[in-house]
Amino acid sequence: MQEHLDALENHMQQLQQAMRHAQMQRDQAQLDHLRAELRRAQRSYDALFDASGDAAPGEEDPAAGRAPSRTVQMPAREQVHQILTLLTVPAAPKLISQVHDALFAGSLPTTRLATLRRDEERSYRSAPGARPYYLCPALTADHLSPARALFTISIWPLEDRIVGPLSARVHFLTGAMKFVEAVERLTPDPATMTLGTRQLLHRYAIHIPHALAADHPQGPDAVPDRELLHDAAQQELAIHAAPDRADRREAAERARMQLDEAGRLFGAGPTETARRLRSVT
Repeated sequence: MQEHLDALENHMQQLQQAMRHAQMQRDQAQLDHLRAELRRAQRSYDALFDASGDAAPGEEDPAAGRAPSRTVQMPAREQVHQILTLLTVPAAPKLISQVHDALFAGSLPTTRLATLRRDEERSYRSAPGARPYYLCPALTADHLSPARALFTISIWPLEDRIVGPLSARVHFLTGAMKFVEAVERLTPDPATMTLGTRQLLHRYAIHIPHALAADHPQGPDAVPDRELLHDAAQQELAIHAAPDRADRREAAERARMQLDEAGRLFGAGPTETARRLRSVT
């Protein structure tokens, strides 16, 4: 979380310096563009605090179990950014939508995310680095190609944007823990939980060994013991985390050697993948 905040702070400083330069050059069009990007960066910076529980008093209402109404007005890309920052791991549109709807006001239907990755890549290639962050696909560890339907954030370390053989399970367990922590912050009283929150907690719990108490009531609406769920996820994560991290680090080293900056963000294209496969064989 801290490294993401640092990256945004550095980028906002760069934008401010670029704005001063544009003002000196009397380039009003560039100045307007940079000012808009700075506003977006500031909103992203604020969203990180919302996700980490550091929002200022009065910005959220835990009793209501929902985030402030301003979340509803965020563009889809910033809502996705907020959920990915909360989960800290790559996530599919369906999960992003479920987590958003469980914790925040309004809805984030997956239809709004259908073209988002393509739009982000187009924006990057037209003006690299103009935005404080980009929503990128996860990269597969074997071919360094875009993973199907998995979002990441460009300012994450490269290793965190790569998925290996064990990553799906690691991401599921990590997501379960982060979701429980978010629920504890936003809706500590089970009586105030939304149906979506209850159902997602239950969905996590039934797929993690020992996450449900023996006397847990039947049905997806029953709230699992959140501490038990968190501990069970943490215990299993300890088994898979180290080998998964080793796989991703090895793949990240290959990516740094084989791909340019755009490739490290959006993956090797079909031509590049075919060329590297031929070189191996």
